[in-house]
Amino acid sequence: MLYFQVVILAAAAMLAYYFEFTDTFSPALQGFICRDPSLTKPDPGPEQDGRLQPVILFSVVGGLPVVLISGVELVIFLLHYNSDNLYDQDKVVVMGDCCYVNPMVRRTFRFLGVYIFGLFTTDIFVSAGQLVTGSLAPYFLSVCLPNYTALGCLDTANFVSQSDACTGDADDIMRARKTFPSKEAALSVYPAVYLAMYNISCVGSSGGLLTGPLLSLSLVSTAMLKGINRMAEHQNHCDVIAGQAIGGAIAVFLVVFVVQYFKKRRVVSHSLSDSGTADTDEASAQTNHCMDVSDKYTVPQ
Repeated sequence: MLYFQVVILAAAAMLAYYFEFTDTFSPALQGFICRDPSLTKPDPGPEQDGRLQPVILFSVVGGLPVVLISGVELVIFLLHYNSDNLYDQDKVVVMGDCCYVNPMVRRTFRFLGVYIFGLFTTDIFVSAGQLVTGSLAPYFLSVCLPNYTALGCLDTANFVSQSDACTGDADDIMRARKTFPSKEAALSVYPAVYLAMYNISCVGSSGGLLTGPLLSLSLVSTAMLKGINRMAEHQNHCDVIAGQAIGGAIAVFLVVFVVQYFKKRRVVSHSLSDSGTADTDEASAQTNHCMDVSDKYTVPQ
C-alpha cells in the first residue's frame, strides 16, 4: 500500500512539472476587443518584480508546513512520552518486514505527505483551468502590442480573434493568457487552510482560548492578502477568488476525508482531579480527534 501511494505522489509531481515547466500544453487562444479598457493596464513586469516575490511564496509554502507540523508532533511526543496511552501504547510501527518507525515519525510523514499531494493537486487543477479558459490578464494589451492599423481598429472597436494579432514578446503574451484561476492565490490559501485546520485539531485551546484561532486566522488572512495584492498590481482580475476557493476546497477535502481531522489528542492534556484519578467519561472528553483508531501500531507475528 505504501508503494502504491508513492507511485501516486510521483505521478502527481510529474504531471505538475509538465504543466509548470514545459510547453507540452498550450492555453486556449481567446480573442479581445481593440483598446478594451479592462485589458490595457500597464505591464507589471516579471513576477520577480512584485511585492511578494515567487521565491518567498514558494519558500513559505514549502517550509512553513514542515516546521509547524514537525514541531507540533515533536511536542506531542515529548509531553506524552511516558503516558500509558501514547499512540495506543505502541512505541514502533512496522513498515514492511524490516523497517521500524516511531509513531511520531509516521504521523509526521503522513500529514506532510498528504499536504504535498494536495499541493501538487492544487497546481495541476489550477494549471488545467488556465489552459482551458485562456483568460486574458488585465495587462494583456500592453504586452500583446497589436497593430491596430492592420487589424482595422483605428476607428472602431472590433473583436480580434486572429492568433497572430500580437507583435509583442511571446513569453509575455503566454504569461498574460494564463491567469484564470489565479495559481498564486490558490497556492497561498491551500497551505493556510491546511495548517489552520491542523492547528485547530491538534492544538486547539491548549495554549489559551484564543491562541489557536488567532494563529489560524492569521494564516488565512495573510493568504487572502496575497490575492488582494495580485489585483492591486494588475496581475489578475477578480479571478483570484476562484483560485482561493480551489485551494481552500482541496485543503478542506484532504483534512476531512483523508487525514480525518488529524486524529490524535491535544498537545497539552487537561489536568485530572487532585487525587490523580478521573471519571472515564471525563477522560474521554479530554481527548480530541487528532488520530484515527486505525493508527494502532500492532506488530503482526
